[in-house]
Amino acid sequence: MRPRLVATDLDGTLLHTDGTVTERTRSVLTALDDLGVPVVFTTGRPIRWMETLWADVGGHGLAICSNGAIVYDVASHEVAQAHTIDAATLVAVGDALRRAIPGTTFALEKTTGFAREDAFMPRLNVNAVRDVPMGDLEEIVDDTVVKLLARHEEMTPEAFWDRTEEAVGHLVTTTWSSTGALVEMSGVGVTKATTLASLAAELGIPADEVIAFGDMPNDLPMLEWVGTSYAMANAHPSVLDLADHVAPPNDDDGVAAVLSEVFGLASLG
Repeated sequence: MRPRLVATDLDGTLLHTDGTVTERTRSVLTALDDLGVPVVFTTGRPIRWMETLWADVGGHGLAICSNGAIVYDVASHEVAQAHTIDAATLVAVGDALRRAIPGTTFALEKTTGFAREDAFMPRLNVNAVRDVPMGDLEEIVDDTVVKLLARHEEMTPEAFWDRTEEAVGHLVTTTWSSTGALVEMSGVGVTKATTLASLAAELGIPADEVIAFGDMPNDLPMLEWVGTSYAMANAHPSVLDLADHVAPPNDDDGVAAVLSEVFGLASLG
């Protein structure tokens, strides 16, 4: 039985390392659209990082951003659904992490943009622009926050994630998709999997008819939920251990190669 829905992560998965979608991959996505098979981008990226990629889903359909916290209507360029974290919880998480892991700094992804503490050091130019609101966490929180970011400049990534989960995992959902010590936090129970499951249910598509691709720990819930899961060959060890299958690396158009085989698109694979 062929899948009726495709879900794919972006960075390290569908995209090449330089952040581009190749013509080969674009052709496969277009062919699936012609077959009536929805392709849902399921990414940790905020919507502000997606503007150059909307054309690659045909300019329509839905995308899941911020690790499941946002469902974005591509055609109307509007947030269709947002799972926000209330301000009191954000402040409580900040207090708990400062006590448990001194040196932790914070930033926020909101439905309206990005904000960060002065000490939160951006690694990407898109987060280092001058007009970003800055201040202590308590000053920049509001009711539009969909993801809380915590960074530590000295700890290793997985050690920081483990410590963060131990300290605040009862208040938020924690995950990690970065090469650095950057933990991403969503509302309790909000993951790529929960939002994808909701979208699939609206389409009348059960989990066993969904195929998904990913490469990092933030993809684990999604890969566990779907009927057919693929880890990229370049994936984190935990993803390789969980997934049903292994796709070629992202820089070899692994998602396109697998989808071409699964859907009989030999001329495009």
